[in-house]
Amino acid sequence: MKGRGLKIFMVEPGSIADEMGLAAGDRLTAINGEPVRDLIDFRYLAADELLYIDVTKTGGDEWVLELEKDFDQDLGIDFGPDGFGPTLRCANKCVFCFVDQMPPGMRKTLYVKDDDYRLSFWSGNFITLTNLSKNSLKRIARQRLGPLYISVHTTNPSLREKMLGSARAGSIMEQLRFLAEAGIEMHTQVVLCPGLNDAGELDRTAGDLSALWPAVRSLAVVPVGLTSFRENLYPLDMFTPDQARALVRWIHARQKEYITRFKHPFIFASDEFYLLAGEPIPGADKYDGFPQIENGVGLARLFLDEWAEAEASLPREAAKQKIILATGVLGGKILKPVAARLNKIAGLQVKVRVIENDYFGRQVTATGLVTGSDILKQVTPDEAGGLLVLPSVMLKKDETVFLDNVSLADLAERMKAAAAVVSGPRQLVDVLVEGPQKAEIFIDKRS
Repeated sequence: MKGRGLKIFMVEPGSIADEMGLAAGDRLTAINGEPVRDLIDFRYLAADELLYIDVTKTGGDEWVLELEKDFDQDLGIDFGPDGFGPTLRCANKCVFCFVDQMPPGMRKTLYVKDDDYRLSFWSGNFITLTNLSKNSLKRIARQRLGPLYISVHTTNPSLREKMLGSARAGSIMEQLRFLAEAGIEMHTQVVLCPGLNDAGELDRTAGDLSALWPAVRSLAVVPVGLTSFRENLYPLDMFTPDQARALVRWIHARQKEYITRFKHPFIFASDEFYLLAGEPIPGADKYDGFPQIENGVGLARLFLDEWAEAEASLPREAAKQKIILATGVLGGKILKPVAARLNKIAGLQVKVRVIENDYFGRQVTATGLVTGSDILKQVTPDEAGGLLVLPSVMLKKDETVFLDNVSLADLAERMKAAAAVVSGPRQLVDVLVEGPQKAEIFIDKRS
């Protein structure tokens, strides 16, 4: 058994594992005779009350530990960053793949294509199911690994094989039916490409997926993202405002049907479509719990509702301050009315600075794809002399760096400015009224 199983990264002092003599470096190989391949196996198997745990100690000795505990009681074992082992990679050649059209010089991890059903269950990553074996599907059903987030794109078998560049892609409905019958909750998405999987194909896809309600709980429609780095790739077009407007209205019509049938809207357009179309962002009730907020569906509505609450308590005056709000093209449409209201507060001078995306190409308009280098090119040190406020979506979640590896500290240093990172309207107001120390991250490099 040596070399198999999960290697223990850390044991919590005083925990059950500590009392049993387990230590960092030991390998936990099986529980109740079932192999432990990853963190999901461990969590699933360790929930039982009576456990027989097979362990290979760092010196090679093999132990079998018997343990009786309360149901789901934590053992105090941390497997660290390797709890899932090797990530299942994506073998597809999607015609719209964003990774294939990214410029060089970014963080290495951004070029990694994962397609791992375990990470879909654990972290909400979207997967295509093309690399799933029958055993993997059975494991999902047996261990109840849901909800899953699935990139469908189309339910037309031949079109899906073409779009994903995989001969295995055509079996999507068979896979979804299996998961639905097993009671696995699923949330799906379509990356919509004009002239390819829209119009009648989208109508078919929505119909096929809605037929699996309530197992398939939602369908998000997001526009294809195209950069300037598409040499020798499948020819695709961006959506025009008129096309976006037609799509939004079609989705609203389908939502009415689904609300009648399911008491749930089921299908949603991403925020990008509304902003591109110039259509009003729907109210919170139209998102019914925001099932795909991480997919950019309803973020604008949450922002607007949070802003409405914050606006109600704005003061009449604040400490004199000059502020630049940096955002992407689409974000500018949301922020400009906010800035106009903030400028009514005596002492504040707030300016929205829309950053055009020269790094990926100016057709890329999402705020989360704005880079540090573009901010440096488009915001002068004099302009940012007061306070530069940035939304947290521009930075990596666990590091203060942009997509192009420019750090927040370096940006502030080079601009000789103070930079504040905020997560939403409430924090933005706190920063402007009470001071930049209220930011999620604050770096002051003013000389």
